[in-house]
Amino acid sequence: MVMEEKKKLTLVQQTAEMVEWLASFGGSKSGGVTRLLYSESWKLAQEALKARMEEASLHAYYDDAGNLFGRLEGSQKEGRAILTGSHIDTVVNGGKYDGAYGIIAGVLALKYLHEHYGRPKKTIEVVSLCEEEGSRFPMTYWGSGSMTGLRSFDDVYLLKDQEGTTFIEAMEKSGFGKGKYQHPGTAHFDCFIELHIEQGEVLERENKSIGVVSHIVGQRRYNVTVNGESNHAGTTPMKWRKDAMNTASALIQVLMEKSKRMPADLVVTVGQMIVEPNIPNVIPNKVTFSIDIRHSDSDIIQSFCQEAFESFEGLARERGTSLDIHKWMDEQPIKMCEKLNELSTTILQTEGTSFKEMTSGAGHDSQVFGQFIPTSLLFVPSHKGISHSPHEFTKTEDLEKGINLLIKILHKLAY
Repeated sequence: MVMEEKKKLTLVQQTAEMVEWLASFGGSKSGGVTRLLYSESWKLAQEALKARMEEASLHAYYDDAGNLFGRLEGSQKEGRAILTGSHIDTVVNGGKYDGAYGIIAGVLALKYLHEHYGRPKKTIEVVSLCEEEGSRFPMTYWGSGSMTGLRSFDDVYLLKDQEGTTFIEAMEKSGFGKGKYQHPGTAHFDCFIELHIEQGEVLERENKSIGVVSHIVGQRRYNVTVNGESNHAGTTPMKWRKDAMNTASALIQVLMEKSKRMPADLVVTVGQMIVEPNIPNVIPNKVTFSIDIRHSDSDIIQSFCQEAFESFEGLARERGTSLDIHKWMDEQPIKMCEKLNELSTTILQTEGTSFKEMTSGAGHDSQVFGQFIPTSLLFVPSHKGISHSPHEFTKTEDLEKGINLLIKILHKLAY
């Protein structure tokens, strides 16, 4: 599609076209998208976005981690830029809106502002963050974390994916991590505004168009490895077994029972399990499972973890097994910027657009940026709350409402 044809499209049409276009990079027959950090589909998507940014009269550039920026230069040479955007990576066979929508919204908003209002006073940039999900390597928020300094190359040096490829190998194969590109960092930016799908069903159920997030919950993630002893399933008496699966099952049950005695909004999930040797007639000698714990109060998370893990040790000893508990994520609850939220709610009230002030139960790059610069996280509805799935869906009209809000926010801040 040539540029002249694109100009004839309405904003809602441009949004719909760009959602499907970006989803084609890593798209599956089921309608899902798999775009893992530094994979071929990831690299193709970033390169295609770079071209789109340049078509929209933005100066496009990378940093050394693989974050992609599109810059609309302001007339004021001094001062920091306004940043918007989200992450380009997905979970395996995820949806086409998670992360991608915030990038699409940023590109279209900057394009609209440039075409209708010309050059801004303050510089505005849109970022396609290289990674947020932790789907390929056991680390989340590499994109925003590398920008803020929360993550460094030392943190990823020993990481490997499930196929044994190291983080460094994958990064360098994609052309990053070699010092070739600059590193802007958050000192370059005045604030961050992230537009995202809700990934829950609150807005849809309450018939609200926009969610204005006040807080993002804290979350911890662990990998728990239970070490036992493999033996024959038919000839080893139950009392002599060192069954790693038996122990793992008991530990998971403890987690779920303890969670019921905590505040109702604490959530605990065991979503991944690896069993070795994973043979029907062999007692497992090793089981590794993940734990995901979330709440808006860090003290409650700490209390839950301490009680659960104290129980773990006794249960493992009783069954003749041992444990290795590895905490690989510890994100604190973060409060969003009140002034930015006030700007959003004022615009929404003036327009008569329905909205809800709410807490985010999912982690976002805003959780990282919010520790360093004023940050705002805004939601549009998700149909039935389904996300991280090929069935993830948001009506284009709802996507457009979010982009229109972003346009007005950026106009107020930059022009």
